[in-house]
Amino acid sequence: MPPADYFIGLMSGTSLDSIDAVLVSFGQGSLTLHDSQSTPLPASLRQQILALNTSGTDEIEQLAELDPELGRLFADACLALLHRHQLKPAQIRAIGSHGQTLRHRPTKGYSLQVGDPNVIAEQTGITTVADFRRRDLAAGGQGAPLVPAFHHQCFHSPNHNRVLVNIGGMANITLLPADPEKPVIGYDTGPGNVLIDTWIQQQRDLPYDKDGAWAASGKVIDRLLNHWLSDPFFSAPYPKSTGRELFNEHWLQRHIQPQMQPEDIQATLTELTARSIAIAIQQHDLISPEVYLCGGGSHNNSLKQRLEQHLGFGIQSTALLGLHPDWVEACAFAWLAYRTINHQSGNLAAVTGARGERILGGIYLA
Repeated sequence: MPPADYFIGLMSGTSLDSIDAVLVSFGQGSLTLHDSQSTPLPASLRQQILALNTSGTDEIEQLAELDPELGRLFADACLALLHRHQLKPAQIRAIGSHGQTLRHRPTKGYSLQVGDPNVIAEQTGITTVADFRRRDLAAGGQGAPLVPAFHHQCFHSPNHNRVLVNIGGMANITLLPADPEKPVIGYDTGPGNVLIDTWIQQQRDLPYDKDGAWAASGKVIDRLLNHWLSDPFFSAPYPKSTGRELFNEHWLQRHIQPQMQPEDIQATLTELTARSIAIAIQQHDLISPEVYLCGGGSHNNSLKQRLEQHLGFGIQSTALLGLHPDWVEACAFAWLAYRTINHQSGNLAAVTGARGERILGGIYLA
């Protein structure tokens, strides 16, 4: 492979579990995934990030310290990939870094991601593209979700209607009609893993519900589910996006009563994610869609089974389409860097609500 054909994509999502890094290349627009790795976030750093998700004291000082510290961790993840493949920085065209979201409030016109790209570029010697969301926000959009444009590039079929369901901390869907005249639709449907993880961490001191086993041991509490589903976000029209600003521990505790069993609450949270995704898909009335899962939630068997039950048919992993579900988002930000470096737009205005397509991100030269 000739020099400067590689890109690196970095993703640290709402779940706050790890930094995902991928090494990819592009040939005539198509992506090849060469390697990937996941680096766990230190527990102390996770607590710093969580603390900055809500208003508190001394925020500017905490933010100023966290920004370069995350930048160094992102740089280390990139350098590990280079070392494993004996690549030189000059062989990497650019790094695309999503950064770590601290606040996402598009109705107020801002979305804040940290992980200083200056530090990434300095420590790796590689041009870094970051801060992808704010140009879309400046153009009147939500700044999210950004992955539907990548989904369309990688997963569109001229023969089949498809739906991509990304279940990270939050969940989002991308509708890919086979008919090229029909628009791509994508938006956040609500919580993905964030509340499921929060509850099991709080109740059982476990990082996540492996295979959804704890949820499977409980029963759905219908009245609790209905209270949660009555939140205005679920019935709001798209474009829409969300985050921990809404779906957090305080939101979770609403309507919980002392007599409710913890495993039943876990089952209900899992049902909430499945039901909200299914409702969103079904309201668009795509004819015989193929549904593919990606993100960490794709490994939750209970969640997958509940979603299949509501949809009335089986769903598959994006692995069937050639891309492992764990690496789709990191690949998306490598692709967005590729688009930016080549002066091409990265958003879909119909998805984010922006006034038009825009070249996204700031470029930090090596």
